[in-house]
Amino acid sequence: MVEAVEAAAYTVPTDAPESDGTLQWGSTTLVVVTARAAGSTGLGWTYAGPSAVGVVGGHLADVVRGSDATTPVASWAAMHAAVRNLGRPGLVAEAISAVDVALWDLAARLAGLPLSVAVGAVHDAVPIYGSGGFTSYDDRTLADQLAGWTADGIPRVKIKVGREPDRDAHRIEVARAAIGDGVELFVDANGAYSRKQALAWADRFAAAGVRWLEEPVSSDDLAGLRLLRDRGPAGMDIAAGEYGYDLPYFHRMLQEEAVDCLQADVTRCGGISALLRVAALCDARSLDLSLHCAPQLSAQVGTAVWHRRHLEYFHDHVRLEGMAFDGVLSPEPPGVLRPDRSRPGSGLELRTADLARHRVA
Repeated sequence: MVEAVEAAAYTVPTDAPESDGTLQWGSTTLVVVTARAAGSTGLGWTYAGPSAVGVVGGHLADVVRGSDATTPVASWAAMHAAVRNLGRPGLVAEAISAVDVALWDLAARLAGLPLSVAVGAVHDAVPIYGSGGFTSYDDRTLADQLAGWTADGIPRVKIKVGREPDRDAHRIEVARAAIGDGVELFVDANGAYSRKQALAWADRFAAAGVRWLEEPVSSDDLAGLRLLRDRGPAGMDIAAGEYGYDLPYFHRMLQEEAVDCLQADVTRCGGISALLRVAALCDARSLDLSLHCAPQLSAQVGTAVWHRRHLEYFHDHVRLEGMAFDGVLSPEPPGVLRPDRSRPGSGLELRTADLARHRVA
């Protein structure tokens, strides 16, 4: 029986100003959920506003408390029913995600199983790509970050584009010079381009060896994504989906054949219970799924995704998860994260004392 569910939020400044094609920020907020039963504690988290703590404490904890700790999917369904009048997409979905992850971690620990095995692993590791390359970086910072990932053996990296389109060609040159010809280069516009701009840039990116164009237009513009997928350069994958908060969102994107590779974020889409369902939608179409951010969690659930492509080893989350948890995974050759199957659950322990000064809720 689940005895307690608690949440706390921690806002940590970034190590430098950051921006992408459509947003600028200077801090990242981590919302951590703990679920306790029979002397074990499960950990879950999301990257959301501090208000998610109120959703967990005010609407979700009472639903989960007293439930069977070995059946997290039943609690996931109950949480969905309980938030009908709140509106599920957005902050509420992020709160559900964090609780669901904590419940899966708790169930795995109670069973003495590693989380990757508990969720149904079909792989023992998940490929990663280094992600950051913010538009706010100067050339030296950009080059150093990319070179650092390649030095760690990560054979694919991604940079942000679209904030100042006139600079994008130069930034691609800087990136390519830093990583050489043997490393894959991805770009992410975060929806900054118009359809016609994106088509033109797709050709220019392809000429520089870019084979992954993420959110060239808004993820809400399914027709625009389909246009890019149909008319973009051969060999270039169009990707989107990181802002999906429920299954119908992913169903619509796939039904419209808007992407070559779907993305999903386990800390946004509804947690592990939802991510496994998104993966099944991809499996039914023989389409790859790429995991978005939260690498210490995505590495666990990513092993259970049959048609998994890779996961985003995102600079902010790598840094913050390293501060927040003991037992974090590090990249291994040939650029993968490999969950530790010798430890129950996620294998992580919360560093509460180290986070205390950053607590905001």
